[in-house]
Amino acid sequence: MFWPMFAVAVGFLGLVVLGVLAVRVFLEAQRLGRQVTESAGRISRAAEDLERATVSAARAVDSL
Repeated sequence: MFWPMFAVAVGFLGLVVLGVLAVRVFLEAQRLGRQVTESAGRISRAAEDLERATVSAARAVDSL
């Protein structure tokens, strides 16, 4: 009777470990998603700044 109970306990502990790891992966995926969103915003702002700089540089060249 000991071995079947031991097998059930080990199986349950394995499921607990898998559950904990799944939660950690989920939380890290959320964090990564937030970082990707933030980076996309930074890239967008940098692209807008570059467009503005290009327009002003083109105007400066045209005025020469």
